[in-house]
Amino acid sequence: MDLFSIVLTVAGLSLFEIITSVDNAIINAEVLSTMQQKARRWFLLWGLLIAVFVVRGVLPLLVVWISAPSIGPVNAFIATFSNSPHVIEAIERSSPILLIGGGTFMVFLFFHWLFVEAKSYGLRGERFFHAQSAWFYAVVSVLLAAIVWFALQEHPLMAFGAVVGSTAFFITHGFKQNAEQQEKELMQKGHSDLSKIFYLEAIDATFSIDGVLGAFAFTLSVPLILLGNGIGAIVLRQLTIRNIENIKKYKYLKNGAMYAVLILGAIMILDSFGFHIPSWLSPVLTFGIVGYFFLQSKKELNRSSLKS
Repeated sequence: MDLFSIVLTVAGLSLFEIITSVDNAIINAEVLSTMQQKARRWFLLWGLLIAVFVVRGVLPLLVVWISAPSIGPVNAFIATFSNSPHVIEAIERSSPILLIGGGTFMVFLFFHWLFVEAKSYGLRGERFFHAQSAWFYAVVSVLLAAIVWFALQEHPLMAFGAVVGSTAFFITHGFKQNAEQQEKELMQKGHSDLSKIFYLEAIDATFSIDGVLGAFAFTLSVPLILLGNGIGAIVLRQLTIRNIENIKKYKYLKNGAMYAVLILGAIMILDSFGFHIPSWLSPVLTFGIVGYFFLQSKKELNRSSLKS
């Protein structure tokens, strides 16, 4: 990769990490508002280090190792800092399994948002799909069956990767639903600051899975993923400190994030089947989609200001 491609990829990764973690930042801000100043400072310093270097550092390595177990955990770590042909070849050989699993996860994530989650309607048709929420499980079940069928024609492990991706979605979705309930309890009851810190760290780990898996649509280079996701996590933590309410005013940002998730998921699945996807396409599409919905949000904000 040339310098321009590297910069574009890292910028795209950072933006994707930010927009997919806004919900996490909102939860952080709301829980932090109930904590003592000392506990807040501890979380914003050490919590950031854990989020960037532990969670977003370990997860990509774990994903690489699981998708290419033949290289072992040590080589998975070494692969991030070396150009060993053996390790690179092993990762590239197993990349279809990684990509189809991550892509399935991302596409399921989009359809859950489209059919089930409450949202501001940014495009025509979103209200209709939201009214058909009972169809979510039917749609993703048929979709998984189709992906597995075509994957079996390529390699059985690709089919298994798709099933693992769907399993990962439902597990993390369950954690997120539980997190919403836990947040309500934390806000209502007199829990200690220590218990709130543990809760925030667990939630951060759960929410980071979206960004880490989606990152492989941009690149298979773990160092670039660590750098891009790390920058995104730092920027998001700064937004949490300053005022997340300003971000919440842009009502269609989540829409942009989820359409980017759909496109990146589709790219990962196509890539796993051998379609050539230019490296610049993922970051360019991410910037374009998020930029469009940011402008829509800004127009809506301006209209609201004029009315008031």
